[in-house]
Amino acid sequence: MLLMEPFALSKLHLTQYLFFTGKGGVGKTSTACAVATSLADSGKRVLLVSTDPASNLQDVFAMELHSKPTPITEVRGLSAANLDPIEAAAEYRESVIAPYRGVLPDAAIANMEEQLSGSCTIEIATFNAFANFITDEAIQKSYDHIIFDTAPTGHTLRILQLPSAWSNFINESTHGASCLGQLSGLEEKKAVYKTAVDTLADGGKTMLLLVTRPETAPLQEANRASCELRELGIQNQLLIVNGVLMQHDDALSSELYRKQQAALADMPAELKKLTQYAVPLRAYPITGIANIRAMLTEDCFEQQQQAEIDRTKLHRLNDLVNTLDAENKKVIFTMGKGGVGKTTIAAAIALGLAKRGKKVHLTTTDPAAHLKFVLSEQDGITMSHIDEAAELKKYQEEVLSKARQNGLSGEDIAYIEEDLRSPCTQEIAVFRAFAEVVEKADDEIIVIDTAPTGHTLLLLESTENYDREIRRTKGETPESVKHLLPRLKGKETEVIIVTLPEATPVYEAMRLEDDLKRAGLSANWWVINQSFALTGSSNRTLAVKANNEAEWINKVDQHTHGKTVLLPWHPEKVKGDKLLSL
Repeated sequence: MLLMEPFALSKLHLTQYLFFTGKGGVGKTSTACAVATSLADSGKRVLLVSTDPASNLQDVFAMELHSKPTPITEVRGLSAANLDPIEAAAEYRESVIAPYRGVLPDAAIANMEEQLSGSCTIEIATFNAFANFITDEAIQKSYDHIIFDTAPTGHTLRILQLPSAWSNFINESTHGASCLGQLSGLEEKKAVYKTAVDTLADGGKTMLLLVTRPETAPLQEANRASCELRELGIQNQLLIVNGVLMQHDDALSSELYRKQQAALADMPAELKKLTQYAVPLRAYPITGIANIRAMLTEDCFEQQQQAEIDRTKLHRLNDLVNTLDAENKKVIFTMGKGGVGKTTIAAAIALGLAKRGKKVHLTTTDPAAHLKFVLSEQDGITMSHIDEAAELKKYQEEVLSKARQNGLSGEDIAYIEEDLRSPCTQEIAVFRAFAEVVEKADDEIIVIDTAPTGHTLLLLESTENYDREIRRTKGETPESVKHLLPRLKGKETEVIIVTLPEATPVYEAMRLEDDLKRAGLSANWWVINQSFALTGSSNRTLAVKANNEAEWINKVDQHTHGKTVLLPWHPEKVKGDKLLSL
């Protein structure tokens, strides 16, 4: 077993500001709540602020919370605030657009609204909201510790530091970068933002707590965040590995234990340099004051009464493939957050259709060598690999070349370069590559792993609808993309959402679905992957976790009106025909 110290606050010299960050579903909110409660119980005055759009802070403390600090009645000394980033973004978006209403055409206003609907705008709006908690002197004096659930990304902080982000360039530019306008109208906030960013970089005032799971994808995400933020001067970091299985006593738990230990042994080298702490995998959901207090110290195996899972209503993967075949689907997307198993599901669907005599092409951002562990060449499927890094670089160079040809200043070029690092830029670059594959393969069924969000589709679509002098778009839209966009809204296309039977992945998947609806796409089928409820494990921790999955499995099945596939947890990638027998 890889030896990691158990997480204990007594071992740490904590700063006034504590930022928890990490991939969705790793337990940021639970860990932040446990730390906040422990500090308050020790006599400290603590404010916990959540900026996570998937936050279940109100469920955790079983009380209504708002954007203003509210005392937690059962924990003396603890107050909490739950900032709604969607609401903050809406208010911020309207403050930017309001001066143009009645001045610009309705089409231009609609385009501006969409430009300000992406994840980058939400991050900036959220930072705008919680910057006040960092810079307000009265708040500083009222609390010994101010804890933030979800820290700003390196991309957000770099934009805030760029001079061009505060100039009229944002309102005037048509260079085609990815997240324009997100700082429009915030000149008066410049001093507040500078103070907030400087505080983040002050190791004597701020500590960054990277929360991860003992799994490859979350560890890689934690490493990216760590490196990005370290480059910006945020050096005071530590790593919390949440959900480490401590006891294994049957075949399934032993395999999970082995898989976790392998992921920890192979964690990125930069993460290994950080001080590391482990929080055991808890059997119970982290809700209610008793469970919050116990999270860092003890487990509880008492199974709470849960609704039964009606397995007769749930489908197998083969049922989904039969439906896709019967409905003659030509373009099939698997969508979902990283780490939920999109690639495996896409490979299974491709295999199932090929076995029904269809000509299938599977395209993915997963390396082709990795896919060979899932599918073999004899399966009769052609495959292509989209290199995300290469496609992003290609797109960035294209946009920067046009910007330089237009004679922009070095300062403006620096802003564009940062703007092109945003998540939606990579999504667009990759989607263009996918569109080229689909354009060349009209006589095949195309199964696509890693699809664009509704926001990205609307931005790509806007190039066809709005005046070139007004719109702020994503550069030139290739003909292949223009052809694909109408096709995606037709009967030939099926979007399949992949998630896990847990709160955060389900809520994130529902937001993704809402995003797609804005672009005119619907997702009928959901696949719930990696369920312990189907494994029959006798391990106490896993058995109780399986019991707690029922709420989320039933919620998804009700949401999809019975179009739900439930798949068991497997320690390794499942290969070939076994994919379809799950």
